Amino acid sequence: MAATANSQTISTTTENSFVKALAESSALKSIPTEFTFSNDYRCSNPNSLPTVDFSLLISPNPDQRSKTLLELASACEQWGFFILVNHGIPESVLKGAISGSLEYFDLPAEEKRRYEAKSPSDPIKSGSGSVINTNNHRIHLWRDYVKSYVHPQFHCPDQPTNLRDIVYEFSEKSRKVARTLLQGIGENLGLEKGYIDEALKLDTCFQLYAANYYPPCPQPDQAIGIPPHTDHGLLTFLIHNGVAGLQIQHNGEWFDTNSPPNSILVNTADHLEIFSNGRYKSVKHRAVVNTEATRISVVLSNGAAPDAVVGPARELVERDGRTFYHSMKFIDYVETMTSNLRMGKTSLDCIKIQDE
Repeated sequence: MAATANSQTISTTTENSFVKALAESSALKSIPTEFTFSNDYRCSNPNSLPTVDFSLLISPNPDQRSKTLLELASACEQWGFFILVNHGIPESVLKGAISGSLEYFDLPAEEKRRYEAKSPSDPIKSGSGSVINTNNHRIHLWRDYVKSYVHPQFHCPDQPTNLRDIVYEFSEKSRKVARTLLQGIGENLGLEKGYIDEALKLDTCFQLYAANYYPPCPQPDQAIGIPPHTDHGLLTFLIHNGVAGLQIQHNGEWFDTNSPPNSILVNTADHLEIFSNGRYKSVKHRAVVNTEATRISVVLSNGAAPDAVVGPARELVERDGRTFYHSMKFIDYVETMTSNLRMGKTSLDCIKIQDE
């Protein structure tokens, strides 16, 4: 069992402590009961995710660009995830985002508690997190996190002192890459040039920085970093420190993901599924933990403008003869999703129009 006399003596501290401190405790031999998560780690053999070469997407060679557009379309339709290479964001920026985030997690607990979330609309949030399972039990997650809104207004913790500049540069360069990908996606969907920029108000797009810290866990088969979920937004960018842990669901099976150094793992998120009227799917994924090594991931969620009302593209609805999703203001969806800590029915499920 996950609970032992040892874990019970330290479980009372978990409500007010970060998981990092718990994991580093010499008294920890098994996880406290509040972290116990019914987990099925069985995965199919790692499958090669599709790769998109960004340099070819912006190539002046029309044949290269056309081929890459087809690869982008296939990746979005078939997998909902792809590995982006040759994206032009310097390796130093990616490494800086990882190292700067690690420095944040190494700060004293009292510094990180300054950003404990009091409201879904707080622009900076830090903590460990928990979810309510289908049996109405609260499950604590084996991870610490920090999140901040970085566009259209920029927010970032003021410690460590170098984090602000690192996150600003990474988010700025990522927005340009995301916008180019979305323009290619608009072409693939057969939309007029500029339509996706105008409809989603991409000049003032919403962007969220999030860093996750998953320390070694003594019982990884009985805990979870983040349970199965989908992401809000249009495209999520993820980088990591080389330690495996992200698993994605594809055709009903779970797969481990492997992305090479200096690449970005991209997934099509909820609002791209909505905007495409279901042509591109927002795929469930989860973060699992291990006994040996700390995993760090840094995420940039790229969305529509906070005040943009996102629904299926008008031209796609005309082609399909109906809309499959309700429209909703982007920031309302984000804050509803952030405040919904229950497993089971997702925010995306709630916005789908069910067949009568």
